[in-house]
Amino acid sequence: MDNTRVTRRGRIALTVAAGTVLVAVAAQIPATATATPAAHAGSGATTVTQRSSISVGAYDDSYYEDAIGKTGQDLKNSLHQIISSTQTGKLTYDQVWDALKETDEDPANSANVILLYSGTSQSKNSNGPDPDDWNREHVWAKSHGDFGTATGPGTDIHHLRPSDVSVNSTRGNKDFDKGGTEVGEAPGNFTDDDSFEPRDADKGDVARMILYMAVRYDGDDGFPDLEPNDSVDNGSKPNIGRISVLKQWSQQDPPSTFEKHRNQVIFDKYQHNRNPFIDHPEWVNEIW
Repeated sequence: MDNTRVTRRGRIALTVAAGTVLVAVAAQIPATATATPAAHAGSGATTVTQRSSISVGAYDDSYYEDAIGKTGQDLKNSLHQIISSTQTGKLTYDQVWDALKETDEDPANSANVILLYSGTSQSKNSNGPDPDDWNREHVWAKSHGDFGTATGPGTDIHHLRPSDVSVNSTRGNKDFDKGGTEVGEAPGNFTDDDSFEPRDADKGDVARMILYMAVRYDGDDGFPDLEPNDSVDNGSKPNIGRISVLKQWSQQDPPSTFEKHRNQVIFDKYQHNRNPFIDHPEWVNEIW
């Protein structure tokens, strides 16, 4: 398995050297002391500058070569093997702080990160426990499977995002679904007793993070077998819902430049594996 991984990484390195990854450096704007709303790249706003352009075809010939042409359970099994065997970088929970400062950096202000759900741009140094700080949101709530924050699913930054402390608390460990009352500190998000609906600009991101977790963690490495279902009352079971809604959100909100860049940073610098549903959104319907 080690030889396979080296070969795959080697081919990717050659592909990158051939120029299939084009990087455009975003303009840097001096930091300000006030957290300000930041538009999602997928929304068509101009405040998020394109930072990288990835040739997915290159990864089809190397990273994803064992998955191309498959569907259903065969595709899911192949993707699991790929993204688990190439995850050679695994973080501690403390290391997640610094990783998020890079993966979620505001492309318009390098001193800030963009917060999930609220969409605000906030100082990297304002992380902590206070209500107006940002903390580490587990999009797949860690109580769904009770995997905690030990190195593994609890520190996998493909589903960990900076989030306003109060908004994170409002989301809690709720499943994802439509409807509810609008969240005051994060307009466009809604919640009720058993579910949370993110704003439109984050819907696809949330869906693809959840589905990555379902493929990456299938019970063969000492962690729970994480699976989405169509319920909103999953409690501590290793399930999260609703899959029917998540599929809609993935199609409604396709991968943005920000999301693609984040995937690339995790691959290049931290975990060395990819979220396949960012590279191939169509695989959502091929599996579920």
